[in-house]
Amino acid sequence: MARACLTALFVLSLVAAGCKTAPACPLQLRTDAAKALDDHARQQAGWKSIKAEARVTQWGGKGRIRGTVLLFLEQPNRVRFDVMTQLGPAAVLTSDGETFQLSDLREGTFLHGPTCPQNIARLLGISVDARHVLRLLTGDTPRIEAIEESMECRDGRYVLTLVAVDGTTQEIAFSVDDADREKPVDAQKLTLRRSTERAPNGTTRWEATYDDYIDVEGQAFPTNVRFVDEVGGADTSVRVKSISLNPEIPEGAFQQTPSPSMSIEFASCS
Repeated sequence: MARACLTALFVLSLVAAGCKTAPACPLQLRTDAAKALDDHARQQAGWKSIKAEARVTQWGGKGRIRGTVLLFLEQPNRVRFDVMTQLGPAAVLTSDGETFQLSDLREGTFLHGPTCPQNIARLLGISVDARHVLRLLTGDTPRIEAIEESMECRDGRYVLTLVAVDGTTQEIAFSVDDADREKPVDAQKLTLRRSTERAPNGTTRWEATYDDYIDVEGQAFPTNVRFVDEVGGADTSVRVKSISLNPEIPEGAFQQTPSPSMSIEFASCS
């Protein structure tokens, strides 16, 4: 009797403490990793361009840097980022998919070169190319070229594992809305929550997390994206304050011309 009472008290204490069970997996489980990735890609493909304002915080070799950034993104690989201050823009990064340009208006320098992860990281701390940074900021993810794909449900989320020929792995986690847990597989909407790439020895190269999704004209976008670049030593948080779909993009928005007073330097990818 005493043991039974103690057990009951223990259970009640867990309930009182707000102990929560993990979300349930869908009744009908997805098992095809390739189809899940294709279904999610189709979900995220319903827009052409985006205009947004975000608060960006970056931790890296220079300490913490914070600022408001105005973004123009256009499929598949054109991006523009204006870092703003109370007095106007402090830096502008553009890429038309091939050419990278960065105007540092405080230092009076203009960098130009090919669009590559090293150059994108100069401003954003995100070591991916323009196509992939666009995907990361809009609820999608770069993917390794895999020779093996698998998926399972853990704690209510689908977790996909991709394996490359050299042993590199990538783990991608999707959540499913509560309203979809009893629906057939094809009717389950997938929401990207985490993407992690690891080297063949298991060490993390980078990880992206996605939270606080909102609906914009029927499209779901995260308003809280965090990208941790373990190789480059940078941690970047992007909190979106406003977003609009398919705005009119100003002509020439993804290219820049340096002012005569600027020093011009070539930015290599090495």
